[in-house]
Amino acid sequence: MQDREILIELSKMKMPFGKYKGRFLIDLPEHYVVWYHNKGFPKGKLGQQLELVYELKLNGLEDMVREIRMRF
Repeated sequence: MQDREILIELSKMKMPFGKYKGRFLIDLPEHYVVWYHNKGFPKGKLGQQLELVYELKLNGLEDMVREIRMRF
């Protein structure tokens, strides 16, 4: 999958469970994403997406994903 497709898919993905169920992954609170980083991300696609969200937030790039969501 190309980087562009990964970011488009990430921009539309919502948290499927828990306290933040239904919230876009990129809009999860930073402390929650950091908690997952310390605890270990879930296995599978959701874990990969959360790990990417962590890296994007770490580098201040969340707005890029929000802009992609508005375009697609």
